[in-house]
This record gives sequence, C-alpha cells and structure tokens, in this order.
Amino acid sequence: MGLVFLLGGARSGKSALAVRLAAEAGAPVVFVATTELRGGDEELRARVDAHRAERPSSWTTVEEPLVLSRALREAPAEACVVVDCLTLWTSNALEAGMDDAAVERAAVEAADVAASREALTVVVSNEVGLGVVPATPLGRRFRDVLGRVNGVFAAAAERASLVVAGRELELR
Repeated sequence: MGLVFLLGGARSGKSALAVRLAAEAGAPVVFVATTELRGGDEELRARVDAHRAERPSSWTTVEEPLVLSRALREAPAEACVVVDCLTLWTSNALEAGMDDAAVERAAVEAADVAASREALTVVVSNEVGLGVVPATPLGRRFRDVLGRVNGVFAAAAERASLVVAGRELELR
C-alpha cells in the first residue's frame, strides 16, 4: 500500500484525513503519537484528548516522541500505521539537543522504514514554510529543519498531499 504523506497548516484537516484513511484500510491500526505532554500545558492536553476521541478505541496507540523508526519497525506488518505528527517529532528532537544533521538522518531512517512497510503508513506534518519568517533564530532553525524533514518524507512517499480546509490536493 505504501507511504502516504499529508502536509498542511494547523487545523487544516490533516489528522482527520489520516484517521479516515486508516479506518478505510480494513486492517488493524497502530497510531504513533509524537506529542510529549508536559505538566501544566492544559491547552495541549485538551488537543490530545480531542484527537484521541476521534479515533476508534480498538486502535493501538504508541507514544513515541523521539525514536520514530523504532515505532515503525515494531508495528505489526499487517497493521496500518498513522504517525501524527512530524512537527512535534522535530520539535522534540531539537529540544532533546539533536543537531540539524542528526534530525535529518533520523528522518531519512524513519521515512525509509515507513516506505518499506507492506501495509499503509500515513504520516502527518505541518507546512510551516508558507508564513512569515520567524523572528527568532530558534524559530528559523525549526522551520528550516522541519522543511527538510518534510522534504525527506515527501520524496519517500508513494502519495504526498497538501491538505487545505479539509481538502486534499495531491502533490506531484
């Protein structure tokens, strides 16, 4: 089935589309959540809870904030895997002290594993290069690294799409 990469802005419908594609796959689903909840962030906790509520309870959730390739390798071969999302995974990697080249190497490894799976793998990420230039060096570094990570996954994908207002636009 291959790798499907869904890219778009915040609240564009990427996650809902990923959930729908996984539900339609007719296979068990492993949902790889990259969000790392830290104490006191109630707004993020509410977002995580809302995402959990839109997934069937029969799905397996794996929380993996850093070692994405391991989570992909450990998923059963017949299972559809949803990774939501590379944006937070990249943020976690930078916060953990990984340099840009290490993040990109980890992205290449994860994209290769995802693309080599027999069952459908759907990976979600934010497109952060369409807005204003971030005002801080860290913001610009994050935007640049995530842009390269997104490029790695788009290149490895059988199908890559931009999601805007809940509509999927296939990228060629």
